[in-house]
Amino acid sequence: MAKRDFYEILGCSKSASDADLKSAFRKLAKQCHPDSNPGDRAAEAKFKELNEAYQALSDPTKRAAYDRYGHAAFEHAAGGGFGGGDFTSSMADIFEDLFGDMMGRSRGRANGRERGSDLRHSLEITLEEAFKGKTATIKVPTSVTCEACSGTGAKAGSRPRACPTCGGHGRVRAQQGFFAIERTCPACAGRGTVIDNPCGSCSGSGRKTRDRTLSVSIPAGVEDGTRIRLAGEGEAGLRGGPAGDLYIFLSIKPHLFFQRDGADLFCRVPISIVQAALGGEFNVPTVDGGEAKVRVPEGTQSGKQFRLKGKGMPVLRTRDFGDLYIQAIVETPQSLTRRQRELLEEFEAESSNRTHPESSGFFAKVKDFIDGLGGQPSR
Repeated sequence: MAKRDFYEILGCSKSASDADLKSAFRKLAKQCHPDSNPGDRAAEAKFKELNEAYQALSDPTKRAAYDRYGHAAFEHAAGGGFGGGDFTSSMADIFEDLFGDMMGRSRGRANGRERGSDLRHSLEITLEEAFKGKTATIKVPTSVTCEACSGTGAKAGSRPRACPTCGGHGRVRAQQGFFAIERTCPACAGRGTVIDNPCGSCSGSGRKTRDRTLSVSIPAGVEDGTRIRLAGEGEAGLRGGPAGDLYIFLSIKPHLFFQRDGADLFCRVPISIVQAALGGEFNVPTVDGGEAKVRVPEGTQSGKQFRLKGKGMPVLRTRDFGDLYIQAIVETPQSLTRRQRELLEEFEAESSNRTHPESSGFFAKVKDFIDGLGGQPSR
């Protein structure tokens, strides 16, 4: 199949300027790049065609030859195209050059100062501490700035110098026609500087490992999984770079009485069958260390909830409080004496539908259901 005209591929005339060719190529390349059209073989073929056309027309010598001889000027080029090599790797390099800035790649000058890593520390507290808030003291192993070299990594009396390979940029660039391929400098690992006389205390890293004791303010109302950020308290930066951050992840110890759901607390309290039937009252502990009285009305059923407003947890960074919910669980008597059995049997004999309305109503419905089944024709 005959090749299409390079100018036609780019949508330009033969009189187009270099700037026009560049603009046309960038626009079309973004539209049909394979990464933007996964699995689209037509888009990949079109992108390859655009690449070949622009590599020829962006070079003044190749463009002059093409204008005079057409495709015949390159029939003996190595690899059947311009530049040869693997097309997949070529597309990756082109994509980095075209779209690197859009993806947030920094082209700033490196100075060897690297930000330290963020650190994570887990801290377990009690529910009461989460209720009141507290100031906790923690010990964190971390990297700190080397005092001997003040974080430069160089021996006292000397300083790091600009990397001769990259000129202090931290990256080296290779030009291939219009395309520039930029990579991390192998000589300085992207720092932009080299140290001829490393500090003997930190071996040139500019930092040392040490335990640090920090004070952490925990606000009232924190929940399990709450994250507290301490800016600049992470690992020291490399060669004087800024420190990272320290993140404190809180966990709440299981409580003896309370279960928590947001700002609300829940507590299950067993009561006797007599107390549930006749009514009464009992005291329950509250998370603030006090007590609250709960009144039980006559005929309380197992599972009944009582709400104590404002007796729950504080809502983080507000003046609001959740509620405390008390769930009454009616306890069935066990290990009965003979006399207790006799009394219960007497009570059962004196019971009626009014005494047990729920069970009486349920079994009445069961009887009606069974009777209804008996009246249906068999299949």
